[in-house]
Amino acid sequence: MKRSALYTGQVWHARLRPRRHRLRYRVFSLLLDLDELTALDRDLHLFGYNRWALFSFRDCDHGNGEAGALRSWVERQVSEAGVDARQLRIRVLCYPRILGYVFNPLTVFYCEASDGQVRAVLYEVCNTFHERHTYVIPVSGDESGAIRQSCAKELYVSPFVPMDCRYQFNLRPPGESVFVGIEESDRDGRLLTAAFSGKREEISDKRLLITFLRHPLMTVKVMGAIHWEALKIWLKRIPVHRHRPAAMRVASTIVSHLEQKNTENERV
Repeated sequence: MKRSALYTGQVWHARLRPRRHRLRYRVFSLLLDLDELTALDRDLHLFGYNRWALFSFRDCDHGNGEAGALRSWVERQVSEAGVDARQLRIRVLCYPRILGYVFNPLTVFYCEASDGQVRAVLYEVCNTFHERHTYVIPVSGDESGAIRQSCAKELYVSPFVPMDCRYQFNLRPPGESVFVGIEESDRDGRLLTAAFSGKREEISDKRLLITFLRHPLMTVKVMGAIHWEALKIWLKRIPVHRHRPAAMRVASTIVSHLEQKNTENERV
């Protein structure tokens, strides 16, 4: 049984202040085991790894952008966060390229030990200014299976959200379903929430074709929806925060085990 899969579901956002704004869209994501990419490329007609196909995954869209080096890049990141990177299974939840195009607002890397427990999570955030920032956060033990993490915001994402904010991530690791939730707060409290929830399906040429017919050109629609929703928010006269270029186009924030434990203690 493949460790890679397809998750079909919905993404939704809810802005709470200064005026309410909600959106909900049907989407799908691929969960790709980095060690299976070559086999998927070989066995599937509709999926390509570092090449053009109806659906494709390219290393240049993630990490440091170097072809063939994504796994080693992830291993370096988690090692710097104090996690043993030896024999980790790394799975990536993201939108694939469809007919060569993709924009991933958020990509989640699950770094799992041989016992199946998630040891670290990488949250890779991209903005429409071609900037990318990855938040690398170790996972402490949690018998319920839920993962709750937080970190300071470091990358400009939306013109309607200030930079002085903090993220709270709430995850359920991929199984028969997957859930990725984010709360963003500023100095006055919770500002907005966003989430993706999906159901697992086996990845195959048949399922990929059905998914394409149900979600044609989804990645183009993602970019279109971002601008459409931005227009509606702007018409509600929500203040605009101008973009200031990031110091580095591709960067990472490493959150150590100690920092994460201190944050958890503060919440308690």
